[in-house]
Amino acid sequence: MNNLSGKKVLITGGSSGIGKATAIELVANGATVCITGRDKIKLENVASEIKAIPIHLDVSKYNNIAVKTLDAFHSMGGMDVLINNAGIGEFAKLEDIKVNHFENIFATNVFGLTMLTQEVVKFFKTQQHGTVINIGSSAATSGFPSGSVYCASKFALRGLTECWRHELRKDNIRVILVNPSEVPTAFNNKERVESEEKENKLSSKEISHAIVSAINMDKRGFIPELNVWATNPF
Repeated sequence: MNNLSGKKVLITGGSSGIGKATAIELVANGATVCITGRDKIKLENVASEIKAIPIHLDVSKYNNIAVKTLDAFHSMGGMDVLINNAGIGEFAKLEDIKVNHFENIFATNVFGLTMLTQEVVKFFKTQQHGTVINIGSSAATSGFPSGSVYCASKFALRGLTECWRHELRKDNIRVILVNPSEVPTAFNNKERVESEEKENKLSSKEISHAIVSAINMDKRGFIPELNVWATNPF
């Protein structure tokens, strides 16, 4: 079964890691894909390499979201799927947490993500179909030392996903949360350099496979939440 051919997909944070791997798999299956990223040069190089459409966007810059969403819609000639993949991390012990840690992380992981979804869902409601996939984390279901700020953002995303799922089902819109455990990527690297794959950790390909499989499911059904773990990370 291939319900991917001709699908129009917007992926945030699509120039590296999980976003890039997912874009590659979707393009290979006949989808038209827009990818966003904060680094314009890197974004354009990756888009050219993988045959995607670049949309220069930092989702924490809220004032740009509406016009960039419209750019993506017109560039693809429509929109069927939004993959909210862009995310950042910040880690500190309780005694070291500052308010700006929350402000920085939530600006991308929660606030900007919500504002972008709000714009995309306008199109989905008009056409009475669409799929929203939020990339959460195992940190959306359990905490860990120094994870207060990051886990709080992912717990918030899990709550948002639950609310949107119930709110949008009557409009034939599927809302899915994918929670990967640790995936070595450029995540939490200030230079945005990709980490090397590790034999006992997940790779971006496992997560892209899960995402693409969820999209590919017949529109009559959907997976509300999907947790993807490494078999033996120890």
